[in-house]
Amino acid sequence: MVPYLLFYKIAQLFIIMLLGFLLVRLKIINSSDSRVLSKISLYLLMPAAIINAFNVELTQDIKNGLFWAFAAAVIIHILFLIFDRLYARVTKASVTERASVIYSNAANLIIPIVSFVLGEEWVIYSCAYMSVQIVLLWTYGISLFDKSRKADIRKIIFNVNIIAIITGALIMLLGIKLPSIVKDVTSSLGSMLGNVGMLIAGMLMAQMSFKKLFSDKLVYRAVLMRMIALPVVVLAFLKGLNMLVGEPFVRSVLLVSFLASITPSAATVMQFAQLHGGDEDAAVSINIISTAFCIITMPIFVALY
Repeated sequence: MVPYLLFYKIAQLFIIMLLGFLLVRLKIINSSDSRVLSKISLYLLMPAAIINAFNVELTQDIKNGLFWAFAAAVIIHILFLIFDRLYARVTKASVTERASVIYSNAANLIIPIVSFVLGEEWVIYSCAYMSVQIVLLWTYGISLFDKSRKADIRKIIFNVNIIAIITGALIMLLGIKLPSIVKDVTSSLGSMLGNVGMLIAGMLMAQMSFKKLFSDKLVYRAVLMRMIALPVVVLAFLKGLNMLVGEPFVRSVLLVSFLASITPSAATVMQFAQLHGGDEDAAVSINIISTAFCIITMPIFVALY
């Protein structure tokens, strides 16, 4: 049932991406308008979704679940970093390709997917994966593009998602009950996250020529690594962990971590490539093609899980 629901949700999001593509190609809007939607998504929809996820009573199950979610996220990213070093040594891949492979689009896609497939009460565990990835993006990730730059602690501390996670965690730890209207607003805004994210992807796709988008063979190599090779590594790890733990609840928590790790390439990589002299076109191509691939790969890997 879960793989079917996942397929249905991703197919729905993919259609929304195509609608964004059509809006630009029919000249109803401009591709550059996606920047406005990106800011709305980053500074309003994502924080609202995160805060809404933490608006729950802190039970022992949630404590245990967050422990396993953070532990899994840390180990998964360690595996990704090891894979990256080996991948770079064997293929001599560009920094844009490497970053596109190891960083997933967990922030934009995982919250709406988990909410639809498993229920809103499971979204809180996706925040663990997002927290670990944000730290690595602004330390190891930024260093890939600019060797002279050190870890940007300010970018980590003042990242809007980290602020939202800290705020949400304090609300949960202090037992603060948000007024019903505030909860309804955060829930409503958070539910828009996936749709707006896919509209943005479609609008970005519309600005590229299909020849440029689909002609680079290295793009397909990166997509295969992101959508097949790394999910196989994570699947093997989580299968082994589930055998050791053997608890159905932990198995479901780790499914959230698994979903976060097998999403398409991170949209943030496109921004890094643009700002630090990377291959922006390759980053956009990998992001769009891996998003198209995920409609097939994610349900299959969840079924295997």
